[in-house]
Amino acid sequence: MDIPREPPKKRKKYILGGIVIAAILILTAAVSRLQPAAPSVDRGTLWIDTVHKGEMVRQVRGPGTLVPEQIFWVSAVTGGRVEKIHIRPPATVTDTSTILEMTNPDVQLEMLSAEQAVSAAEAQLVTLKTTLETQRLNQESTVATAKADEQTAKRAADVAVSLGKQGLLSTKDVGDAMDKATESAARLKSQTQQLAVMSNSMQSQIQLQEQQVARLRAIATFQRGRVASMQVRAGANGVLQQMDLEPGQWVQAGTQLAKVAQPGKLKAVLRIPETQATDVQIGQPASIDTRNGIVQGHVMRIDPSAENGTVTVDVALEGPLPKGARPELSVDGTIEIERLKDVLYVGRPAYGQPQSTIGMFRVSPDWKEATRVNVKLGRASVNTIEILQGLNVNDHVIISDMSAYDSQNRVRLR
Repeated sequence: MDIPREPPKKRKKYILGGIVIAAILILTAAVSRLQPAAPSVDRGTLWIDTVHKGEMVRQVRGPGTLVPEQIFWVSAVTGGRVEKIHIRPPATVTDTSTILEMTNPDVQLEMLSAEQAVSAAEAQLVTLKTTLETQRLNQESTVATAKADEQTAKRAADVAVSLGKQGLLSTKDVGDAMDKATESAARLKSQTQQLAVMSNSMQSQIQLQEQQVARLRAIATFQRGRVASMQVRAGANGVLQQMDLEPGQWVQAGTQLAKVAQPGKLKAVLRIPETQATDVQIGQPASIDTRNGIVQGHVMRIDPSAENGTVTVDVALEGPLPKGARPELSVDGTIEIERLKDVLYVGRPAYGQPQSTIGMFRVSPDWKEATRVNVKLGRASVNTIEILQGLNVNDHVIISDMSAYDSQNRVRLR
């Protein structure tokens, strides 16, 4: 019996279909294992630096201004109303130059009251001296009378004693004469002591009143000084730099009226970011860029407090200043913190902080691509930063901002 068979062409068709499906599966698996295509970056837009090894100079930088080392502030001794302004900045002044005039009726009234008190105290002093001198003269007259009486009584007693010895005078009369002489002597002694006490007390009373007069005179002098201070003078030779007052304006006592820059050397006052000012020390070398030349100097003062995120650092300038250097000129200052010997360093990237680990793109030897590597950073300077781990000498790394490629581990350079 014959068995029907499947045609050979149909079997070949199934075999070819299986081969095609297997090839598609293999190709899909291979494609799925491929890495995604790296984005391309224009090399001309990147900032690429080379890792170096050697001495790295740590520096901090900040803007600032040139100011005189000696500044005299003119302050209001007393409150008052500005009546007239004679001089305005930037005039050259001397210590006796009158800058402005002020008035205050209350201060003038206090001066008159103080002068009146002095006059009254002086009159009391004159009266006291007259009274005490009169009392002293009267007491001296009393002492003179007592002395005369004492001499008369003494002579009478002597006569009585002589007559008594001759029997010409009774014993009672002799005793009375002796008692009177004793009484007169005692009265003279008492009056003399009163004169001494009066003389001593007179000097003390006069001295006390003279001290009172001196105190009132000092008060009057102070009040006259307050009135005179309303004729505001510069107080120092120099240049009047600041005075923001207008006639009719009222100022309180202690208000800073003007600033006088005294002639002499200038210094640079820099504003260093507080995050960089921690290592700044007095005596460290500095260079000041006046935009017309660079002047060397050293740190002379560091403000103990920060303001608006910056710390004020005063730099003393050494040597002659470039032409055009004047007070209030804007400058840039660079302070040298330290020199690190034999370290790896590279240009400071636009991202990352000192003592941290960041991802940086290292350029391949053929400069066709850059791969992300973890880099441990150390101490930083203005333009450079120390490399502790992750890079080697002569490696080329991208230090411009690559935050747009944070999700990529590789970029192509074109």
